[in-house]
Amino acid sequence: MSRIIKTETAGKDRTRLTRAVVAALRELTKQTEPGPEALDLAAFIALALETIAATIDPSVAAWEKRGYWLKADRFRRDWAWSGKMGAAMRQAVLDEDWPRIAILAAQIATRLSNVNVSPNHRMGTPWKGAYRKLKEGQNKG
Repeated sequence: MSRIIKTETAGKDRTRLTRAVVAALRELTKQTEPGPEALDLAAFIALALETIAATIDPSVAAWEKRGYWLKADRFRRDWAWSGKMGAAMRQAVLDEDWPRIAILAAQIATRLSNVNVSPNHRMGTPWKGAYRKLKEGQNKG
């Protein structure tokens, strides 16, 4: 029997999502007025940040298993903002509070300023339909 190698890890998901959030932030800043695309972009950012926050515990589980408590705590502390900002952005999008969305987008951009995404990235537009998904998630919860 051969070993099973897991290619999709929480760290890879987090990296992919942070790059997508940076791309979405760039597109959001290009928007001249609030509209459906801006709502999709802001909703995608909220959903992605919440997903990033969900990857934190699986990432530190291996470190805690080996007794690297300080490393795990530092990692949790470094990424704690993602869940808070994701929830705040979710509420701002649902309220369509554009001044709050702009403030949160700037704060998120500051947090992710070290993430490099080429202007010619091949991610496509993962934010299409994100507002609908956010609304559906809100109705279920």
